[in-house]
Amino acid sequence: MAALSRCIRPSIHPPDLARASASALIDAHGERVVRLMRTRRGLCYRMPQSERQWRAVEEEERSRKRRRRLPAGGGADSGGQKMATEGVAEVVPDLFDGLPDDLVVSILSKVSASAASPSDLISVTITCKRLKGLGSNPLVLAKASAQSLAVRAKNWSESAHRFLKRCADAGNLEACYILGMIRFYCLQNRGSGASLMARSAMGSHAAALYSLAVIQFNGSGGDKGDKDLHAGVALCARAAFLGHVDALRELGHCLQDGYGVRRNVAEGRRFLVQANARELAAVLNSSSLSAVWRQHHHLHRHALASGCSLLSDFGCNVPAPEVHPANRFMVEWFAARGASGTGEEGLRLCSHGGCGRQETRRHEFRRCSVCGAVNYCSRACQALHWKLAHKAECAPMDRWLDAAAGGAPPEAAGGELAFN
Repeated sequence: MAALSRCIRPSIHPPDLARASASALIDAHGERVVRLMRTRRGLCYRMPQSERQWRAVEEEERSRKRRRRLPAGGGADSGGQKMATEGVAEVVPDLFDGLPDDLVVSILSKVSASAASPSDLISVTITCKRLKGLGSNPLVLAKASAQSLAVRAKNWSESAHRFLKRCADAGNLEACYILGMIRFYCLQNRGSGASLMARSAMGSHAAALYSLAVIQFNGSGGDKGDKDLHAGVALCARAAFLGHVDALRELGHCLQDGYGVRRNVAEGRRFLVQANARELAAVLNSSSLSAVWRQHHHLHRHALASGCSLLSDFGCNVPAPEVHPANRFMVEWFAARGASGTGEEGLRLCSHGGCGRQETRRHEFRRCSVCGAVNYCSRACQALHWKLAHKAECAPMDRWLDAAAGGAPPEAAGGELAFN
């Protein structure tokens, strides 16, 4: 009978829901949402709605709690974003605004010191008003690297001039040197340019010391009688002590020739060997050029056309050193004005392609004593260009042919400079 009663017990169908008690949930807004129906026997039935609809309702409830109230236009104000949770507005603070200025300035100083181009520093300062203001801090400008100050001649403008001036006023030695070279040679503001280079030289800037030595050797910016060979040798010796390769070469040639100093061939040769050694060490310390040099050295051991020049004296060639931003600016500046060999008023350019210096008066630079077709601002530029290109191009002048026809012995050829 018990089994029979179980078999004939009626099952519960949806119409019996009228006798069921509903279990209800009340949401945050007080609305009554019936999710499950429970019978007197404890059996539960789902409301006759699709599962997709219930999921939509649950998603709407969650999104309502997370919904943020943004200002008109969809943007966020400088104070942070406003968020509404259950009808109550809450302000989310901006973490960047909470950073102290000293910390931001310290970070910007590291960015400016490691910047590889001016755009790296400018792109940071144009991000927001705060970074633009703190980017002009003297601590940031004083740490700017030479690459971040490498303004190209085609992009020269008053704003670029002001930027270099602010960096120089902040005590940046590279900015003093670059702006001094631009003013002295390109803008022909001799006094201001020499003053900026002197300020950089007082901070033991090797390139500024060497440039001032070249000015003293040539009497640039004045008359021929303004040359001061002893001052040029002293400045060149100071730059050589700091490891400047061109200064080492210049000082070596001065000692070998007795130019501005007592002649000492052995000591001059020692400085030339030291210049070559420092040049080779600079290449080997550069990871990007080391592998290239090793491959180039094995394939072109005795080549003259490629690689840096003076090291070919010792049977090896290395990639040419990178041109300083100041010299590159001057090369581009005069090239854009059509001064390939002779500039305005017959002023000549240094024939070494990586120099860029122009005469400040006629016949200021020294010319090759053999062909007379090339001009150099210094012995270092002459030595570089001789091994790099001029050795294959130099040919005697007509006076050599006339002397040979008259039976006079020819002079020693190559590598010497004639003074005007």
